Amino acid sequence: MAEAKVFPLKCGTQLYLWGKKGRQSEVARLLESSPYQSGFSLNPETTYAELWMGTHRKSPCFVADTDKTLEAWIDEHPDCLGKKVREKFKGQLPFLMKVLSFDTALPLQAHPNKKHAEELFARHPDKYPDDNHKPEIAIALTPMRGMCGFRPLSEIAGYLKEIPELYEAIGAEASEEFLSAAGASDAAHQKAALRSLKKCFRALMLCNDEVIAKLLAVMDKRINKEIAAGRDVTASNGELFLQLHRQYPADRGCFAIYLLNVVDIDPNQAIDVPVNEAHAYISGDCVEVLANGDNVVCGGLTDKQFSRLNDFETLSDMLRYDPAPCSDKIMQTKPDPADPNVVFYDPGIDDFAVAKIEIPSKTKSYVISRMSSASIVLVVKGDATGTNVTAGEPISFKRGAAIFISANQDVKLKISSRGLLMFRAYCPV
Repeated sequence: MAEAKVFPLKCGTQLYLWGKKGRQSEVARLLESSPYQSGFSLNPETTYAELWMGTHRKSPCFVADTDKTLEAWIDEHPDCLGKKVREKFKGQLPFLMKVLSFDTALPLQAHPNKKHAEELFARHPDKYPDDNHKPEIAIALTPMRGMCGFRPLSEIAGYLKEIPELYEAIGAEASEEFLSAAGASDAAHQKAALRSLKKCFRALMLCNDEVIAKLLAVMDKRINKEIAAGRDVTASNGELFLQLHRQYPADRGCFAIYLLNVVDIDPNQAIDVPVNEAHAYISGDCVEVLANGDNVVCGGLTDKQFSRLNDFETLSDMLRYDPAPCSDKIMQTKPDPADPNVVFYDPGIDDFAVAKIEIPSKTKSYVISRMSSASIVLVVKGDATGTNVTAGEPISFKRGAAIFISANQDVKLKISSRGLLMFRAYCPV
């Protein structure tokens, strides 16, 4: 198996507290159905948060049925990456593929660019475990909600006027400065508004803990009274605020829904998260593909597993203060002109892109076409048997299977189910 150029993987997992429990989790269901996760036994009380497919040492993949990591196999077979990938990324697989399942919000966070990641790793290797950047995309498997990027200035101004607790948490000076600048349309005032937006976010992040806790408690009580009185709190995101405050009492991240876009996407839609973009996933299941890094700078919505990653000043300083409408955060996909079954999610960076391969129920055979890059295929739906054109070995492409495909390798599939859905991460250089 170790000498094959196409082979299955045994994947790593993360059991963070925000994950879904037991069989509610798509991560757990994929693990349970995979033919390659030997020894897996589902526990209904365990929070199955993440499935990892790649070489990151925090949760490495293994060549299935061996004790060899994917990283070690690639080190022995560097040509598997493809010539351009091998040269550009110095013999390393440049991407990491995950599945996330969550019904509790993830931390409010952003990921540093490459230079900043190197600086953080050098200063605090205990908090920042590598020197790589971490742009990412999240493709929904179920209806998904998240926060991503700053809202348009007019929306933020509206909430500052309507929500007294938010105004007080940020403070009158920063709030009024922002409101004055955001209300004008000329270029000079717009630039001033962006500067004051950073000042507002920083003020929220650095507000005294006791003040934050008091204001959140007052707001929680006020919204519950409004609901009890039969008032509609949709416009003020009242229900979402209460949801987050139940999950993270006294946490300043609960205010973030008034500064950041709340994005709802359907299955197969995706959110693009570049470096330095403030975001937090709230609920759903998704395939996440990212550069091969794990640096996270947090600013709230953190439990005991992640509170040590809170770094309010660093987060405030590094963010993209680039307000945009919610619709701008949903990726535009591109069809493959050579294959009607394939759609691309391409964030326009060198480290990764994703191909969705969706085979209709009437199709009984299909060829996963060769690429000049190594790739990892995750089977989300269906059942097929694959044959590597070069070596001829049969491989199960059953739901839950993760398959590594070396560069320049075709895989013939014989499909035994009604339809097939796969996601393929690769390097587009």
